[in-house]
Amino acid sequence: MSERKRIALLIDCDNVSHNSIEGVLEELAKYGMVNVRHAHGDWNSPSLSGWIERLHPHAIRPMQQFAYTKGKNATDSAMIIDAMDLLYSKSVDAFALMTSDSDFTPLVLRILESGLPVYGFGEKKTPQPFVDACSPFIYTENLVVEQEEKADSSQQPSKQKKSKAGLRKDTALVKLLRTAVEQTSEDDGWAHMSRVGHYISNNSSFSSINYGYKRLGDLIRASELFEVEMRNDGSAMYIKDVRK
Repeated sequence: MSERKRIALLIDCDNVSHNSIEGVLEELAKYGMVNVRHAHGDWNSPSLSGWIERLHPHAIRPMQQFAYTKGKNATDSAMIIDAMDLLYSKSVDAFALMTSDSDFTPLVLRILESGLPVYGFGEKKTPQPFVDACSPFIYTENLVVEQEEKADSSQQPSKQKKSKAGLRKDTALVKLLRTAVEQTSEDDGWAHMSRVGHYISNNSSFSSINYGYKRLGDLIRASELFEVEMRNDGSAMYIKDVRK
């Protein structure tokens, strides 16, 4: 089994809510071990009081950034320096940036040039350039919903889960899924789900969580755009475009 990635999580506390940190850490656990957890901000500011309560329970290290000049964001520069130091130290295999600020887009592109993946987490106000640069990018509001559902297991499924009609109306999503299947399918038109997932992750910021589904396979089934076959005693999922 291959070694798990060492992930550096850098948080821009000025531009993202503390309410989703538990969901972010759970999501990152799918990819590897978050061995670096830095939260940047001016800890003298009352607006970060919610973050202060989250630091010790999740072993997050606060990185103090004083507001030297009014109207200027010292946190951005400090986070970029922190990221570059970590990049050159070769002590991590991937980065996770928790921010809703598109000013970090050049940083994402620089990290990608070094061959390391960047997982993005931000609120729905996050500008599209930053969203597109990350792979994947997950809206933190969806992660907060998942935490609330765990607290009440009797609750109905998330209202943010898109229906079959909603998924099919999303033309960009439909095109992405169909292209991924077409590019990874065998001569008979069937594609292994893992190959489809890898193709999508390498070519877009897509995450099924943003549509209300924990797994890509669940979203695929809900869309009914593809035939589904379970092979190898149910351990392997294959899909085929219903139009073929």
